[in-house]
Amino acid sequence: MRGLVSQLFHAMVGKYGQFVLRFRAGLVVATHLALIVAAHLTAFVLRFEGDIQPPFDQIMWRYVPLVLLMYWGGLWAFGIQRGLWRYVGLHDIRRIFWASTASAAVFYGLVHLVLGWTEYPRSIIILTGLLSGFYIVGIRLAVRWFREWLHIVAPTARRVLIVGAGHAGELLARDMLSDPSFDSRPVGFIDDDPVKRKMKIHGIPVVGTIADIKHAAGRLEVHEIIVALPSASTASKQRILAASEGCTAPIKILPNVRQLLGDPVSLQQVRPMSLEDLLQREPIQTDRQELHPLIEGKTVLVTGAGGSIGSELCRQIASYRPESLVLFERYENSLHALLLELRAAFPSVGVLPIIGDVTVPERVAEVFRQTSPDLVFHAAAHKHVPLMELNPKEAVRNNVLGTRIVAEAALAAGVDRFVLISTDKAVNPTSVMGVTKRIAEQVIQGFNHRGQTKYIVVRFGNVLGSNGSVVPLFTEQIRKGGPITVTDPEIKRFFMTIPEAVQLVLQASVIGQGGDVFVLDMGEQIKIVDLARNMIVLSGLVPGKDIDIQFTGLRPGEKLYEELFDESEQTESTAHEKINRALSPLAQADFDGWLDRLGTNLLQWSDDDLLLQLRQRIPSFTPTGPQRVS
Repeated sequence: MRGLVSQLFHAMVGKYGQFVLRFRAGLVVATHLALIVAAHLTAFVLRFEGDIQPPFDQIMWRYVPLVLLMYWGGLWAFGIQRGLWRYVGLHDIRRIFWASTASAAVFYGLVHLVLGWTEYPRSIIILTGLLSGFYIVGIRLAVRWFREWLHIVAPTARRVLIVGAGHAGELLARDMLSDPSFDSRPVGFIDDDPVKRKMKIHGIPVVGTIADIKHAAGRLEVHEIIVALPSASTASKQRILAASEGCTAPIKILPNVRQLLGDPVSLQQVRPMSLEDLLQREPIQTDRQELHPLIEGKTVLVTGAGGSIGSELCRQIASYRPESLVLFERYENSLHALLLELRAAFPSVGVLPIIGDVTVPERVAEVFRQTSPDLVFHAAAHKHVPLMELNPKEAVRNNVLGTRIVAEAALAAGVDRFVLISTDKAVNPTSVMGVTKRIAEQVIQGFNHRGQTKYIVVRFGNVLGSNGSVVPLFTEQIRKGGPITVTDPEIKRFFMTIPEAVQLVLQASVIGQGGDVFVLDMGEQIKIVDLARNMIVLSGLVPGKDIDIQFTGLRPGEKLYEELFDESEQTESTAHEKINRALSPLAQADFDGWLDRLGTNLLQWSDDDLLLQLRQRIPSFTPTGPQRVS
């Protein structure tokens, strides 16, 4: 029945809507005048209990024009005619009653005090003022209620469960109820506050606590769960997601408080909950003002500029207004895409795209001579663990020899600071990728004090969403309907967001004095299987029912868990609470000679000979015996 009424109403709106919009101002005035007359007549009926005797029946009609003039003038003075009825609130109600009270007072002053027409009863003046206010407020509330009722009974509206019955949740519910264009309607609130239990907000019940989300979502047949807790901690978000496991409704979230400042809560700001919301630590905060003197007006070169870390480095560096930003990248497609993005976002920054390979000394030296960079961020590296197990020579060529080539060019060019992007896989490495990055760290430390250049290493764990990482892989597997493949049920990794990783790199470039190895305090490691389960739930699916999780066994070179510090390293705090310094022993005295032999004999050595050389150089390296390409 309600659905039929809704359809009939929408059909009428479509037929007469243009007419109403065209003559809206006139219809508003006519409605207000009619309500004022109704209030005036009702006041007489109430005053005389329905039996209006002469001469008051004549007075009632004779004073109608003056009542209309006085009361409409009050409404116009307070701007009541300009308000949209569908959004009526306490502010509008207060203004309407002020307008009615003021009109009644002016009417009394004019009729009784100025003109001396005492025949008009004072009680009628008071009743007319009150009734006109009630009628004008009443019709607005009726219109709003009717629109919200039609929205509630609309068969196509998405049913929404709102987690959080506070200020943000109330505003979100009001936004849904007042604007049918969102095609969403709230059907229940979830809140842990015992005071709010079994209460109603805008007629919508608080149906339980966070622990009841799954039951409430099923009982109310919701299509969507929206978390309206802008100040919620990471632990609270994880608890909400855990309580939602088994629900088929996707989970969305409002931005955090900082993002909402200066912008009222709106359904338009709701976005899908992401893995970034579920990191098991609070986001890193850095002092961005310290970076302006370091970067502003300087020439900055980024190797591997088209990669996940390299491209974000370029975005953040460009925001500090360098004189020139040199993008060094060998993959032309990613370089071109980044170039277009940076030139559109930062038109005042000189962006220079350069195609080249860090393993070609002549090309690297040429680029450094031509650009004369002040800062270098070396992000170019092979990082895919299984592929590097199959191609160890390429891992050594790029990650070790390429790092040495770029470091030598920086020294020759008189670069002020050189920052190497390293990885937690360099600690007690079990993979070719990890051991080559550990040697690259030693390469950079060995260059310190050879000249004026300050060489710095920044070591951190996995970043969410980087190219080749588990997040894009799991996303694609979910899109295809599963299964999600996880190597081992106990495998763990450190995780951080790409912007946070880059903030760390930039902050380290400020506090580094040369020879430093900086490591981020990344909190606790996250189980990959938990990450997979969270991604399934965030997609509105049920783990084990809609999407299976399969365990495939550890891959060659893969560890069950990562480490941030080697046993031989000492840990030292820095001025930044989230950044520690690893005091590493220097490489052996013949390190440069070994690097020379490595470069000379790389093609002649077999893969087994190369692994033996790497293990001799890094005794903690324990290769896992991968299959080789012939």
